[in-house]
Amino acid sequence: MKADFCLLGTGAGGLLVGIASDIKGYARFAWGLHGFLHRTVTTGQAWDTIRRRLAERDDSFLRVLRRGVFEHEGSPYRRLFEMGGCSFGDVEKMVRADGVEHALGRLYGAGVYVSFDEFKGRVPLVRNGKEFRVAARDFDNPHLRRTYQASTSGSTGAGTRISFELDQIAEDCCVRIATREAHGVLGIPTVVWRNVLPSVAGLNHVFCCSLQGNLPERWFTPLGPKTLRISVKDRAAMRYVLLAARLSGRPLPEPEPVPLGDPMPILDWAVEAVKRTGACLVSTFVSPAVRACAVAREKGLDLTGVTFMGGGEPATAAKIRAIESVGARALPTYGTSEAGVLGVACARPCGPDDLHLAQDLVALIQRPYTVPGWGETVGVFCLTTLVPTAPKIMINVVTDDFGILETRTCGCPFEAAGYPVHLHTIRSYRKLTGEGVTLLGNDAARVLEEVLPSRFGGSPLDYQLLEEEDGEGLTRLSLIISPRITLNDEQAAMDLLLEGLRRSGPAGSYAAAFWKQGGSLRVKRTEPIWGAGGKFLPLCVAERWKAASAGERR
Repeated sequence: MKADFCLLGTGAGGLLVGIASDIKGYARFAWGLHGFLHRTVTTGQAWDTIRRRLAERDDSFLRVLRRGVFEHEGSPYRRLFEMGGCSFGDVEKMVRADGVEHALGRLYGAGVYVSFDEFKGRVPLVRNGKEFRVAARDFDNPHLRRTYQASTSGSTGAGTRISFELDQIAEDCCVRIATREAHGVLGIPTVVWRNVLPSVAGLNHVFCCSLQGNLPERWFTPLGPKTLRISVKDRAAMRYVLLAARLSGRPLPEPEPVPLGDPMPILDWAVEAVKRTGACLVSTFVSPAVRACAVAREKGLDLTGVTFMGGGEPATAAKIRAIESVGARALPTYGTSEAGVLGVACARPCGPDDLHLAQDLVALIQRPYTVPGWGETVGVFCLTTLVPTAPKIMINVVTDDFGILETRTCGCPFEAAGYPVHLHTIRSYRKLTGEGVTLLGNDAARVLEEVLPSRFGGSPLDYQLLEEEDGEGLTRLSLIISPRITLNDEQAAMDLLLEGLRRSGPAGSYAAAFWKQGGSLRVKRTEPIWGAGGKFLPLCVAERWKAASAGERR
């Protein structure tokens, strides 16, 4: 994610408006932060909040729908409801009669849904022969108290703006606290291995620890100022947060750069913490956890008592095995910037990535989707936000994720609290992930289809990015280059790709920095992979969706 206040308009006038917006945003953030840092959420309060939200689920959805859609003139969903012939009263009757999911299914059939590209503002909404343009900001929740503004990590040009809303962090934190309590890791020594601003991932988790009253002992960041250019305003915001926390009596740790390739400071801390207290928690993405465990294995370190918690990419069986091979434990999570927490680790899992759907925060239905170029049909997730603090209003937003969605008995605390729905084998049909960084198609396609052919020859069909998982469970990205291309220097091709991503914007810069630092990218001299439908995709995630579409069971 990148933090980015908008400049409204153009020229000097637009710049002044942008500066004024920045000042107002920081002021609101500062005011909200003061009270936020003095809050504490107990375990009992967390579970009580989850149960209350589940009991009020129908009312909460209808409240968001009424205020955020039917009473908001600028909402794109209003047009969809009008074209589908559905009034608020119609939806209320459906919800009261059969529940939220049943109503969402009927609404989807009436055309009330938003595709992935429509939600990102890349293509217009088209229903029943009618078309109208939308922007990503049109889906913003109009009733949030605006604090700091950030945008998602998808490297597709200008990121999708979201609101870095403290109330949303508090809502999500209840589920995170319950997760830690259910898995016996609440209150144990904790470190965070996540980035500082402009990415808000690290700050979110540090704030969550603050709400628990269990401040992280250390904050390690994979990308420091020397690796990634950080704007003056983001540096200032970080300094303010650290200062405000110190003055509030809850001092946050100063971020310390620890690159992906050298996790020894984290391993040293973890080993010492286990000796001191018997257990510790490391909050990070999945691949960095796998990297740390690989180094621990090389050094002969026993990580029994260490728990790695986080998401950012699929928690495959190979990745979980790699973490467990040194005695550590993995607790996978699932979420998005726009909606927050979606899934949390089951305390009695049936497989490596068995998650409970956070049904108090979101509703999820599946609809068949044929992947362009491959001819395979998957059950794509259609996501709806239920709480008024969500940064985006989402009603049947067709994500690029799919997987297994099922209701079953597991006997863990989340089922007892009212989370009977499980998710597993979650994959994506259109994005690459690695080290917790997401890369979508547009900017990568430009480099693959224009930049590389102009430098090394050939056509756009001679270059492709392929995501794979190696024998150690690490996510690897292969730059596939046809053997027909004369290439004397493979490193030059990789450098050109990374430089093209860096030039695409902050999000692409994040992806390039992570993958270069982690050595995640390599060149393969083989023919690019074509889909079953005879179409060519510059980003290939075939193995990921083939496994899930085959309905793999654990």
